[in-house]
Amino acid sequence: MRIILYLGKGGVGKTTIAAASALRCARLGYRTLAVSTDIAHSLADSLDVALSGEPAEVAPNLFAQEINVLDEIRQHWGKMQDYVGHALRQQGMSKAVSEEMAVLPGMEEVVSLLHIYRQAREGRFDRVIVDAAPTGETVRLLSVPESFQWYAGRVAGWGDTTLRLTSMLLRRFVPDRDAIAGLNNLVDGVRELQGVLSDPQVTSYRVVLNPEKMVLKEGARAVTYLSLFGYPVDAVMVNRILPGLVTSETGEVRVEQPSEDPYMRRLQEIQARYLADIEREFYPLPIFRSPWYDTEMVGIERLDELAVSLFGDRDPGEIFFVGQAQAIEEDGDDFVLKLPLPQVELHKVKLIKRGDELFVTIGNFKRELLLPSVLAQREASGAVFANGALKIRFPPPVEQRA
Repeated sequence: MRIILYLGKGGVGKTTIAAASALRCARLGYRTLAVSTDIAHSLADSLDVALSGEPAEVAPNLFAQEINVLDEIRQHWGKMQDYVGHALRQQGMSKAVSEEMAVLPGMEEVVSLLHIYRQAREGRFDRVIVDAAPTGETVRLLSVPESFQWYAGRVAGWGDTTLRLTSMLLRRFVPDRDAIAGLNNLVDGVRELQGVLSDPQVTSYRVVLNPEKMVLKEGARAVTYLSLFGYPVDAVMVNRILPGLVTSETGEVRVEQPSEDPYMRRLQEIQARYLADIEREFYPLPIFRSPWYDTEMVGIERLDELAVSLFGDRDPGEIFFVGQAQAIEEDGDDFVLKLPLPQVELHKVKLIKRGDELFVTIGNFKRELLLPSVLAQREASGAVFANGALKIRFPPPVEQRA
């Protein structure tokens, strides 16, 4: 069983690449489910078929569905939502507000993940390919299992108090403790789910990019936060590369066939610069590339073509990389950011920090890092390069050391 999540900034072609990957897996003989967790579903448009909340076979071995989040919430949270909503109304809230407040933060994301996990656990599919929400929402979705358990624990404790204080009233509304028991079962399911999501032998995360500055930054931030929470990223997918660009084995990108049109030639030069940045920023993750086509990549035939350009003869279900693109270690009160880097000569490391951005320069090698908030609050004090990794030290702020 493999679960593969594709994530990226809205509009980069994430849905199309997820659909092409699922189709490729199906062509290789794997029973494959393509599923969308994005509220603004577009998987049906990409496959050029009608989809519902239940898996439907759209090609041999390929099934697809678009999760109906509201139905899933009612299934997983219905009794507890009624119970919490009723208790809130007793505090004077209107019915509309109480029902809205009765849905815990992240509930939509939790039920989407639980649905996917249920499909995988039942063993009906060899591969589950997920077209995830745009990057920011997906990173929040993946951090939800931990935060959701905290919220649920608070609700459970508050619910016990409410039951004691208003037992006669609530007993008429909730005749037994099924609501609380359902909450505990849900928390147990989320805890088990988190183990699956962080298991590199089962789950992989792939960031979809275009060669553009804002897209690159958001993709880098996604890798940072996925690494922080221990979720295994195994590849970067670069989509919509203009013709005429060539990437060497050393990661150098050049415009080999400049367009005769000045506008297009300028776009080629811009893409060449950002493709070179991608090679540096996402090392050591493998990078898969697909060209910019002159037609919409919609429907089975076009998706087959896209899958070949991305993967060639390779299986999208492979684990393309094992390890962490970056990691945060603790050393006493200090945090140490560990970055695998290509072999560079460490004559002098120059570190410049601006807000949550860290600029690392080693000779001709440059890399821009987007720091998680835990490091953005601190200043980088120095770096050492050893065993193929750069280790940057972040001591606690002065006021915390006093």
